[in-house]
Amino acid sequence: MIGERPAKYKAFIFLGAPGCGKGTQGEILGSILRFYHFSMGDAFRSMDTRTPIGQEFISFSRKGELVPDELTVRYFKTQIDARADLHMFKPDIDILILDGIPRSVEQAKLLEEHIEVLQLFHLSCPDREELITRIRKRALKDGRIDDASEEVIQKRIRTYEGETKELIEHYADRRADINANQAPVKVTHDILSVILSHPEWQDFSGEF
Repeated sequence: MIGERPAKYKAFIFLGAPGCGKGTQGEILGSILRFYHFSMGDAFRSMDTRTPIGQEFISFSRKGELVPDELTVRYFKTQIDARADLHMFKPDIDILILDGIPRSVEQAKLLEEHIEVLQLFHLSCPDREELITRIRKRALKDGRIDDASEEVIQKRIRTYEGETKELIEHYADRRADINANQAPVKVTHDILSVILSHPEWQDFSGEF
């Protein structure tokens, strides 16, 4: 039935170190019909802390505690459901492009109740100097001078590597490694090549 919400949302996940360009690629694909880009970072930054779920986040922050994975996933679900209610995201014909979630295997397991992950795109940028250059340029462009120091950048990269190694292995059966050192248009081309040959995408797109 047209407009009927599926039990699980179909999704492609973009995963990569800071500076690899996953946000850029997510925005590019999100501009194409039948894809909907969702940035968890943007959702966090726009959070209304006056809401009950916002107050839950504040309570952990005030105590200096990490936000539980369950709360993060619950916030994701409320955000994406709200977009579906507003018809910004049309789950019967759109595929989610997830950027910034999941960040751990535990989050991935909790998300399984809500989404069907068709493919993990691991945007690989083994040239650490290139990553550092990209992150520094972005920090300076956004006016975040403190984030432009090499010490801060190296820490962010190490944190990412420590957090996501198991996550990459978790999706090993549906992982596509993409060389993110290339020009953005070539990265987009490689991502679309994988998507267009994906059997689930071919079945899904045939319903349009």
